[in-house]
Amino acid sequence: MKTVGGVPGVGQGSRPGGRLTRRQEVGALVADAADSPLRRTMGLGQLTLLSIGATLGTGIFVVLGEAVPEAGPAIVVSFLVAGTTALFSALSYAELAGMIPGSGSSYSYTYATLGELVAWVCGWCLILEYGVSVAAVAVGWGQYVNELLDLTVGVTLPDSLSAPPGDGGLLNIPAAFIVVLSMVVLLRGARESAVVNTVMVAVKVVALLMFCAVAFTAFRAGNFTPLFPLGAAGMSAGAASLFFSYIGFDAASTAGEEAKNPQRDLPRAIILSLLVVTALYVLVAVAALGAMPWQKFEGTEATLSQVLVQSVGGGSLWPILLSIGAVVATTSVVLTVQYGQIRILFAMSRDGLVPPLFAKVHPRTGVPRANTVIVSSFIAVLAALVPLGALADATSIGTLFAFMLVNLAVVLLRRRSPETPRSFRVPFSPVTPLLGVGFCVYMLFSLGPDTWIAFGGWMAVGLLVYWTYGIRHSKLNRSQPQPQSQPQGSGS
Repeated sequence: MKTVGGVPGVGQGSRPGGRLTRRQEVGALVADAADSPLRRTMGLGQLTLLSIGATLGTGIFVVLGEAVPEAGPAIVVSFLVAGTTALFSALSYAELAGMIPGSGSSYSYTYATLGELVAWVCGWCLILEYGVSVAAVAVGWGQYVNELLDLTVGVTLPDSLSAPPGDGGLLNIPAAFIVVLSMVVLLRGARESAVVNTVMVAVKVVALLMFCAVAFTAFRAGNFTPLFPLGAAGMSAGAASLFFSYIGFDAASTAGEEAKNPQRDLPRAIILSLLVVTALYVLVAVAALGAMPWQKFEGTEATLSQVLVQSVGGGSLWPILLSIGAVVATTSVVLTVQYGQIRILFAMSRDGLVPPLFAKVHPRTGVPRANTVIVSSFIAVLAALVPLGALADATSIGTLFAFMLVNLAVVLLRRRSPETPRSFRVPFSPVTPLLGVGFCVYMLFSLGPDTWIAFGGWMAVGLLVYWTYGIRHSKLNRSQPQPQSQPQGSGS
C-alpha cells in the first residue's frame, strides 16, 4: 500500500486545505473490504437479483403516471434516454466495483480519486438517493395497496391515514408500515434478505409480462400520434423524471463485502441487471401507451392497474393480479434499496465521517443492527410525511450527482492507478465515461428550480455536518502525524 509521509492511505493532509483533498488509497479500501466483519454469502445470481429488485418497479409502477403527462407518447423515448444515461454510468460502476469491492459504492470510489470533501458530498448525495427513494417507493406501495383494496373489497383507506399532509392527509401509515416491515427482514441477515428478494423479483417480472400480454390486446397505434406532442423539451423532462426508475442498478456495488467473488461477479451483476430492467421498462411503456391515450394518465395513481381497468374493464381479474404484483414489486424495491443505504453508511462510519455506531455489526446475524434501525426509522417518518412527486425529483438530482462523480472517478483512476487489477474495463475510455458525465449534466438541467433549491438546502445541511463532525473524526485525520511541540528551555 502506498504511503504518504510514512502514513498509510493518507494524501495531501499536511498542506493548507489538504484535509479536504486527502484521499483513501485504493489498496487501503481493498484491505478494509477484505477484513470486513460482514458475511460473504451472495453469488452472481443473488447480486443480479439484488440490483433488479432495487430497480425494477420504481418507475413503471409508481412514477409512470406522473411522467407521461410531461412527455406524451415520447415517454418511450424518455425511457431510452434515461436508460442510455444509466448505461454509461453502469459501465463505470462495473469497472470500479470490480476494482474496489467494498460497501461504499460511489462514495468509496470518489474518496480514492477526488478527495475527502467530494467523497462526503457524494456520500451525502447517496443518502438522499437511497433514503429518499425508499420513502418514495413506500408511498407508491401505499397507493397500490389502496388500489388492491378497492378492486377486491370495494373500500380504500381514508386520506387521513394514507396520504401525507401535502396531499390532504395526516400520515401515510401504509408507507411507513412497509419500511418497518423491510427493516424486520433486513435485521435477520443478508442471506435471508436475498432469499426473500429472489421470490419477490420473480413475482414482479411475471406480473409485468402479464400486464403486457393483456394490454397489447387493447393496443391502438393511433395513441402514438403525434409522438412528440410536447416537443423535445417534454421528452427531456420525462427522461429526467424517469431517471428515478433506474435508481438501484448500482445496488450490487453496495454488496461488495457480502459477495463471494466480488471482482468477478459485481461488474456482471450491474450490467446484466440494467439490460434486463431497460428491456422490461420499454416493453411495458409501449403496452401502456398503446392501451390508454396519454392524456388520461394525468393524475392517475397505481398507473398500470388503471390502464388495465380502462382497457379490459374493472370487473376483470387482471387488474387485481397486477395490483398484487405491484405491491410485491414495490416491497422488493423498498427492501433492497434500504439495504444499500445501510451499507453505504456502514462504509462512511468505518472511515470516521459519521458516528461509529453505524459500523457496529451484530455478532450473530452479521448485520449492522443499530444502523438498520436508525436508517429505517428516519425513512419511515419521511415516507409518512412527504408527497411522492417531491421525493422522486429529489432522488433524481442526488443520483445524477453521484453518477457524474463515478464517471469522473474512472477517468482519474485510469491515470493514477493504471497498474491496479481491473476485472472489467469500460470500453473506449475516457470517451465513454465522459459521455456519462455529459448525459448526467444534461439530465440535471432538465430538473425544475424547486428541486435545485431543495437540493441546495440538503447540501448545506450536509456540509454543516461535515465541518462539525466528519473532518475532525475522519480516519485519515486520526492517522496524520501530529506536529511536535518544542520542549521548554530547549534553547538554553
